[in-house]
Amino acid sequence: MNRTIRYTILLGAGLGLGLGACQKLDLPPTDRPTDATFWSQPADAANVLSTCYAGLYPSEYFFFNETLSDNAYNKSEVDGSNARNIAEGAYGTNQQRITNEWSYHYGGIRSCNQVLGHVDQIASLDAGLKARYIGEARAIRAYHYFQLMTWYGDVPLVTTEITTAEAQSLTRTPRAEVLAFVLAELDAAAAALPLNTAYGATDKGRFTKGAALALKARALLYEGRWADVVAVTSQLIGGQVGSYSLFPSYAGVFSPANENNSEVVLDLQYAFPSRTYAQQRAFIPRTEGKLVSSIAPSQELVNDYLTVNGKAINEAGSNYDEAAPYAGRDPRLTATLVYDGYAWKRPDGTTFVIRTVPGTGDNSIDRADASPTGYYVAKYFDPTADANLNSGLNLILIRYADVLLMQAEAKNELGQLTATDWDATVGALRRRAGFTDAGALAFPSGGQTALRQAVRRERRTELAMEGLRVFDLRRWRTAETALNGYLHGIKAGDPAVDNGYLRVDQRAFDPAKHYLWPVPQRERDINPALTQNPGW
Repeated sequence: MNRTIRYTILLGAGLGLGLGACQKLDLPPTDRPTDATFWSQPADAANVLSTCYAGLYPSEYFFFNETLSDNAYNKSEVDGSNARNIAEGAYGTNQQRITNEWSYHYGGIRSCNQVLGHVDQIASLDAGLKARYIGEARAIRAYHYFQLMTWYGDVPLVTTEITTAEAQSLTRTPRAEVLAFVLAELDAAAAALPLNTAYGATDKGRFTKGAALALKARALLYEGRWADVVAVTSQLIGGQVGSYSLFPSYAGVFSPANENNSEVVLDLQYAFPSRTYAQQRAFIPRTEGKLVSSIAPSQELVNDYLTVNGKAINEAGSNYDEAAPYAGRDPRLTATLVYDGYAWKRPDGTTFVIRTVPGTGDNSIDRADASPTGYYVAKYFDPTADANLNSGLNLILIRYADVLLMQAEAKNELGQLTATDWDATVGALRRRAGFTDAGALAFPSGGQTALRQAVRRERRTELAMEGLRVFDLRRWRTAETALNGYLHGIKAGDPAVDNGYLRVDQRAFDPAKHYLWPVPQRERDINPALTQNPGW
């Protein structure tokens, strides 16, 4: 076992708790690294910072977040840490995902606190590199706190390494204070971090000035602080804080051949075969994944894709044909989802037609392990994965397309979205997607309300299957509508029931309690000082 791996394991196992068992000794132990012996050379800081990046966000949450929204259904009761129970409103304070998410982020915070608490001990560390390391650790820590406050509201704010005893008496910090901390940390990180153009190939995936500010814009967006969102996104769009642009091909953004492309602002870096994930087995066609299709896109998502002339499928003049529902639609539909009659390209270069209607084969809805909605996912399929479908394709947490959408939404909420703004944001996304009809590219009429609907629809279709929809529903306070009632699949059922569209799952969302997750009971058993959210 090499030195880096050995030290990383030992750090994760105990240094964050202060090595309380060794505190009575006058001399540090010589058989394992301690705070006194480990933080002695630049590689030590680099190694622990690497663990911070490795723990930034799990691939499981990235993909299964879609099943918490109206974009997809989690068929499995096991995969995705029982995310299905949350979507159905049938969960409590011991639910696996809710318990694990809390501990996951605090584990990441502890690693960042280790870097920030000890990096000054390394006298030989270059001052410029030290400042960058501090900026990176602060940005990663802010990301964890942003996730925690978004799900749980008030959470303990811990900025230094603490002992086990101290951890067992923490109280929850008001959400407003956590938010203020997150924003301040991201400002400080941005001031210390380089532009994305300053990093070499070996440093791709690190936080940059632009990534820190884009995360700040997302935090402000979730708060509805529209003027502040515009102030930050304008810097990103204007090129003052980095060089970002839309990649020419929508599907190409998510191709292994185009990793680290111009659209990527912040991503999770993977390296095949040493660091991979296996979730694509849960969402690609049954014949290709050969496992239970746990992530099944919904008919509701499919219905939101416009037709090529820019009209909704239920709008007069859309030319939508229910008998040929995927023809003449937004090109992003085919780049994102797999449907009946889809020409699936296999890694060997051959094409296989996917059939999902009943009685058509192993991908059809009547097969036990197949998608019950009749849809699969094309986005993030990695044809370079190994025989077990373990993928090393990077997962994008923030991309430039989202920055454009944040700008458009904020300007509209301020009553400032003009035809020029539309053309530079939503119009640019649609042109990149492949829309050419003037009706699809033109500035919509109808005022702020119509524009709000258009921008929100654009967010859904542009960012589908990227794990963001659930957060949009919650911040818009529309979850109580979108996540109550039946989620549907293809039209293959009783015509007298929902016009034949399959009822796949019944959702429930109680606005009195579900806008915040409960504080995990396991944490409250350990620390009775932790209060609980309303309704739990």
